[in-house]
Amino acid sequence: MGLTEHQFKDEELLELALTHSSTGRTRNNERLEFLGDAVLDLIVAEGLFQQHPDLNEGSLTEFKAEVVSRRTLADAARQLRLDTKITVGSGMKGRALPRSVLANIYEAVLGAIYLDAGLDASRAYVQETLREPLSRPFHEESPLNPKQELQQLCQRLWGKPPRYRAIAQHGRSHARAFLVVATISGHEYPSAWGRTLKEAERWAAHEALLVLKESESETE
Repeated sequence: MGLTEHQFKDEELLELALTHSSTGRTRNNERLEFLGDAVLDLIVAEGLFQQHPDLNEGSLTEFKAEVVSRRTLADAARQLRLDTKITVGSGMKGRALPRSVLANIYEAVLGAIYLDAGLDASRAYVQETLREPLSRPFHEESPLNPKQELQQLCQRLWGKPPRYRAIAQHGRSHARAFLVVATISGHEYPSAWGRTLKEAERWAAHEALLVLKESESETE
């Protein structure tokens, strides 16, 4: 598998997607990464929705989080040999790129494909390059609630529990949604929406666990 999975009409888009911000260049792949992240979320959500009519909203969310995780995208980037094509700054040359950078490369290339050829080409690229994770059967998470699991992990690593903070609220009383962020030792993790504060805290804990587990595995 390689970059030839998509033949670019505009080669400059590919060059930009492979230019990391560590180069110090004004034109780098950060904007394409932003776009690719959104395109990837849509394509994966659409695919899982169609392939798994039996799964509820919560299970689909958990499944999608695994498919678009840094670990999965970094593995795909390596298989595509994107790590050998990217242009990085002098401080990153000669050493293995972290998963976060590899995952961002994948998203930037996807953003470039979307601009180059549209949604159908992007969907074909994702379906081919993430074929294995998309085809896995869904396994329910461990019986531990994410909040319980995160609290146990935080007590083990830092000796104190996480905190949750509501940062936004939308809708009327009968159709309200809350945005919550988990904070651990002063560091905020990705926020999450829920229809109740309890549900939003659960998804915020889930997001924090994804980051912490990936960070742990990168240091192994």
